[in-house]
Amino acid sequence: MTTSVEAGIGDEFLERFNGGFTGILHWHQLDALWERLRAQLDGTWHVYAIGEPPPVRPVSAAELDRFIHEVDTLLRAEHEEDYCGVVYVDSTDAPRLVKIFDPNNLGSSCGSSGLRVLPGWVLSRDTPVDLEAAMPPTRSRRRWWQALFPA
Repeated sequence: MTTSVEAGIGDEFLERFNGGFTGILHWHQLDALWERLRAQLDGTWHVYAIGEPPPVRPVSAAELDRFIHEVDTLLRAEHEEDYCGVVYVDSTDAPRLVKIFDPNNLGSSCGSSGLRVLPGWVLSRDTPVDLEAAMPPTRSRRRWWQALFPA
């Protein structure tokens, strides 16, 4: 069976997702990002919760505004730091893709552990693809297990 990723659908989303990002380090920078997004409440944003099926249609302006409010509240309540550091954007001036990491599942989001941690949520102008299918976790534990108990 061919997935949409294998067929080339979603390539633009994946290229952008794997591209360069700027970290939103300070809470006031996050406020500024939310204001930029609220200025673009034009029905062209997809809201994707990783682990759920990717959305096929953009959300309404009201739904995006509600998501921004709710995720901001969640981040400030659960990320018990005096800095943000869990939100990344492809362009602070003209955002098209925002990665929001779950404060309760950060792992090593910089990738220094060798394991890739997917964000909890993605805001995108491009239609997202199933990131869990497109970027499966490493097989290192499976290889460890198979080495310990060969078939």
